[in-house]
Amino acid sequence: MSTIQTSTYRRQRDHFEPQDTDPHDQRRLRGLLEQIDYSAFVANREVIAAALPGIDAAVFQRLAVQTATARVKWVGEALRQSESGAPSTADQIARLTSARTAYEELAEAYEGLRRMVERNYLTIKTP
Repeated sequence: MSTIQTSTYRRQRDHFEPQDTDPHDQRRLRGLLEQIDYSAFVANREVIAAALPGIDAAVFQRLAVQTATARVKWVGEALRQSESGAPSTADQIARLTSARTAYEELAEAYEGLRRMVERNYLTIKTP
């Protein structure tokens, strides 16, 4: 089974791919799968466009700044904890974990929004 590596997790591919069927049956199956994929594309485009109607370059910039800020808070917290040279306490680790989680979630949201545009589920408004 193959996997797809994304920025923070692996997703298993579980699509069945027959190897020993008749070429006519394979073409028919590929056509059916293409229709299924197109249905998913149309559903994504309609649902996402309706849920996120006001996306423009400024939205991307705000999300990018928010993500960069979260990254700085996470790394800054780690650096502050390392200044004393003493092992981090449970509370310090909890703060560090919280900061990392915030950064990772924002980064994933940014990538998710970018993928929506890349896959043409969402159209960016231009000025």
